[in-house]
Amino acid sequence: MASEVLPPVLDSTSPPLSFFDGTTRLYIAYTCPFAQRTWIARNAKGLQEKIKLVAINLQSKPVWYKEKVYPESKVPSLEHNNQVKGESLDLLKYINEHFEGPNLLPEDPAKLEFAEEMLAYTDTFSKAAYSSIISKGDVSEDSIAAFDKIEASLSKFTDGPFFLGGQFSLVDIAYAPFIERFQIFFSDIKNYDITKGRPNLASWIEEINKVEAYTVTKQDPQVLLVQTKKRLGIA
Repeated sequence: MASEVLPPVLDSTSPPLSFFDGTTRLYIAYTCPFAQRTWIARNAKGLQEKIKLVAINLQSKPVWYKEKVYPESKVPSLEHNNQVKGESLDLLKYINEHFEGPNLLPEDPAKLEFAEEMLAYTDTFSKAAYSSIISKGDVSEDSIAAFDKIEASLSKFTDGPFFLGGQFSLVDIAYAPFIERFQIFFSDIKNYDITKGRPNLASWIEEINKVEAYTVTKQDPQVLLVQTKKRLGIA
């Protein structure tokens, strides 16, 4: 994968783009985990030339983003075929289905069913993890149970280190940005190693860090930590 020159971040002073001109655009914020999902999928499909990244400053959004592009004014969103779609999990499936490149979902019915189950669990997982980060006490039982479920899920298929075994899939893509952050946040804020006693999770993290489609989307851990502490009001 050739190194991509990332576009500058657009803010409230940035002039509007030429919307709906036939260009397919993925609107993201570099530090947003939901947007990172779609960025990884774009890369994994080899669509760097087909889907143009547009980076938005979430603290100082261009007015035209809400008015002209996506009324929800969130990221990610995808401008394609004169329409704009949002919601990261929906966009993962849309990008996989509507563009060329390797299929990021399995053909095997059992694996496909498990993939849908794990994609449906992502919000529950992230809420359980975040609940500990914002609480004053020890790591909650809910958080521990959520990480234990990930550990168990990673042993479902033994033909490789990923959620679906040997295939790097939309499931890995959906979880990667959040586990990337939780490993940083739990270590710093809670002095808790999410991989301790969870060898499958440790192996998964090691393996996804060999996947270039993912690694080129990673941000400076300290930047993510400082931003999150500020957002959550943690000293």
